[in-house]
Amino acid sequence: MGTDRVKKVCIIGASGKLGQYMVGHALERGYEVVGVCRERSVPKLAAFEGRMTVVPGATNDPEVIRRAVAGCDGVLTVLVPWGVRQYASGTAQAVLDHARPGARLVFSCGWHITRDGKDRYSRLFTLGVRIAAVLGKLVRAVEIDDQVEACRRVFASDTRWTVVRGSSLEEGESQGLPVWSRHVGDPVLAGNLTRRVDFALFMVEALTDDTLVREAPAIVGCLTPSALAHAGASKAPWSHE
Repeated sequence: MGTDRVKKVCIIGASGKLGQYMVGHALERGYEVVGVCRERSVPKLAAFEGRMTVVPGATNDPEVIRRAVAGCDGVLTVLVPWGVRQYASGTAQAVLDHARPGARLVFSCGWHITRDGKDRYSRLFTLGVRIAAVLGKLVRAVEIDDQVEACRRVFASDTRWTVVRGSSLEEGESQGLPVWSRHVGDPVLAGNLTRRVDFALFMVEALTDDTLVREAPAIVGCLTPSALAHAGASKAPWSHE
């Protein structure tokens, strides 16, 4: 899908840090932007007042999503594993059900999501995910298993999806478009750090990159030592493998 075919974009989870960066990048490209966030979070989007449309409501509410994605050429979705009420999978399913046929659907998650089981994780990483999953359920705040289910539904769909899997994140000025690999464990990803603003940049860029359709790229900052060490491995500066 070329840039000229993307005119209107919906950003689900627009009030969060990643979402606000995506709003900024999308507006810079001249897209008409619709943002979805919980009603109490609408004030977080005050900086964009008059430049975007905000649809308040729960992102796993099918009716809210149906209204928000109407007429959109692309949908950017932050899959947040909040609570223990299938928030992430409910959000993903609503997008899959209501986005227009042929729309570009780009979802965000972490490295712990695997599409084909070929990712290689360190013991420390695996242990950290398990601990986070257990503690999250105990305090009824996070449901990592539901984010896994959300991505399973996306992978099984026949839509034009991309699932962007982020490394550890930090704040700071943009360093440029992250590099990516199909599998965690690739040496290019060893730096395990990406600027949040650049994670958002990758999400927005994916809207118009057909090579990422039905891919689950794991990303890392382009200026991390591992990315710089492998910079010559590909003619394309933001892809690997």
